[in-house]
Amino acid sequence: MSSTARIGVITFPGTLDDADAARAVRLAGAEAVDLWHADADLKGVDAIIVPGGFSYGDYLRAGAIARFAPVMGEVVAAAGKGMPVLGICNGFQILCEAGLLPGALTRNEGLHFVCRDQWLRVESANTAWTTRYEPDAQILIPVKNAEGRYQAPEAVLDELEGAGRVVFRYCGGNPNGSQRDIAGISSADGRVVGLMPHPEHATEPLTGPSDDGLGMFLSVLDSMVGAAPA
Repeated sequence: MSSTARIGVITFPGTLDDADAARAVRLAGAEAVDLWHADADLKGVDAIIVPGGFSYGDYLRAGAIARFAPVMGEVVAAAGKGMPVLGICNGFQILCEAGLLPGALTRNEGLHFVCRDQWLRVESANTAWTTRYEPDAQILIPVKNAEGRYQAPEAVLDELEGAGRVVFRYCGGNPNGSQRDIAGISSADGRVVGLMPHPEHATEPLTGPSDDGLGMFLSVLDSMVGAAPA
């Protein structure tokens, strides 16, 4: 790995939060690398962020079309080799559609778009994106979605809970009706994480409700150092 970590941020048609995700990467001290949905090229990055927005207008269902973009074939392959991947909001939906994470994100329980600052509890500090947090820490992160209700069969939910793969849980109220108040989950190896709230909007107290989200971008840098050969 190079001395400066390179983190790719994917842009799809309809992506809204790629610039903010890239800013968060730079605030953490890494280089943000633009990745284009139509290019099957990850440009040698060390980690990947699939940001929020409305890829392809959320036609069919959120993330269903983006899952077939050329870049996503490369993301799936890289994740299979252990590359850290973070899916935020629409990115979480895309990762579920691509099979990198189980379950699905459906219409909010009240069928309304929800936009508010949301308290989360850190359920797992053992993923590539959460080592900077203490277990059970409460962090304040904006949430903004219309299809953020996480659902999965009970057997899958039990498996996620038992394996410590529920990464974030809503506290202080569930904004979208997600089962078991789940706000974010991880892959079995902890390298792939998806969450509905937006850490990239909580990196500086001046522009967000807190800087609590910055820990995710710092955590992945730590995970790269730990994985680098001596």
